[in-house]
Amino acid sequence: MLFKKLILVGFISLFFSSSLYAADCGPNGQSIRILASDFPAIHAIANSAESNCAGSASEFNRNHTTEARQIMNAAQTPNPAEYTSVIVANSTLVQLMNDGLVRPLDDLVEKYGGHLKSNQLITIDGKIMAIAFMANSQHMYYRTDILEKSGVDGIPATYDEVISAAEKIRAAGIMEHPLVMNLKVGWNVGEVFNTIYLAHGGEFFKPGSAEASINNAKGVAALETMKALVEYAHPDHLTQASDDTQGLWEAGQAAIGFMWGSRGGVILDNEGSSAEVTSNTVLSAAPTVTGGSIPGATLWWDGITIATNVSDSEAEATFAALVSGMTSEMVAANNDDAIWLIDGFKPGPAAAGVSATAQGGAKSYPMFAQMGLLHNALGAELVDFLKGSESAEQALSDVEAVYETAAKDAGYL
Repeated sequence: MLFKKLILVGFISLFFSSSLYAADCGPNGQSIRILASDFPAIHAIANSAESNCAGSASEFNRNHTTEARQIMNAAQTPNPAEYTSVIVANSTLVQLMNDGLVRPLDDLVEKYGGHLKSNQLITIDGKIMAIAFMANSQHMYYRTDILEKSGVDGIPATYDEVISAAEKIRAAGIMEHPLVMNLKVGWNVGEVFNTIYLAHGGEFFKPGSAEASINNAKGVAALETMKALVEYAHPDHLTQASDDTQGLWEAGQAAIGFMWGSRGGVILDNEGSSAEVTSNTVLSAAPTVTGGSIPGATLWWDGITIATNVSDSEAEATFAALVSGMTSEMVAANNDDAIWLIDGFKPGPAAAGVSATAQGGAKSYPMFAQMGLLHNALGAELVDFLKGSESAEQALSDVEAVYETAAKDAGYL
């Protein structure tokens, strides 16, 4: 299947209107089973759907887990599938589509999707395959008070300026490890490379081919940038993902961070932190490389899919329930939990970083069928370089070798 890169054109330009309507939950007595990641915006969608439609279903079960990406294909391969819906993002939609595990939604959109907006309809090869409900991106968080105390002039706009600011914070004796970023071994390591490689203007594959193209000067530069950043990160950075970096930030143990926009609302609220932290935390665009203009980030959306290997009645009830939760009332109750692609969203401080990153020209995460294999290879093979036991060139060569084997096995090469 030919996959296209999907870009949510103008996804920050949202419209504000009411969508009051009575929920249509589809066929009664059906089993609704949802697999999803575990963060506030997804809980908001699922809570709204459950409130609307659990009463008409035979069961309404949800599994929110940080391991959703790892288990989804195995869970959806049997017939019947373990879940009637998986809530996905750019890359995980491709992961499921590669194995034929999600169904086209055109008929269900026609029946239940009258309130959906055109930029929510994720269309691949002419078929609607997912319904997006939020946008997301990595970007920079910073503490204004700590930058000022350290003598940092202005907001760091490039990676070199971030590194310089981190050094000033350390030199001032304020924090030995002022930087946080999601660098847990595996997917997170691969994604940090992706963001910095794109900022350097890198391309992942040779034009018109599935042959990897990262072992080059831009790939080496991206790794050298990563290595310079981790010099100022927490010693346990290779074990840290979003929950960990959020915790460090809220505990006042970081001054500059590269975290997801979806964490902004909970970091800025008055729970789990202190007024000193929240009142001085600002969300801004991801940095560029010196002399460049592309923010070091990837643009994402999150959305719903419906399983192939479930009955049509379960599919219909699940779709009807989930889209019933996509209302302006749900958004009003959870406005700061996401950059919502749903009517009623009012951008606030928690949306500033994603907005600035998108408007700065950040690239969408590439939706090539083979990208997941390259991402996996990056996450596994770059660790030795970050630990200092391998050169950048050797690490990138290892990535390409591992990817080539996997791509040949999968039929891409």
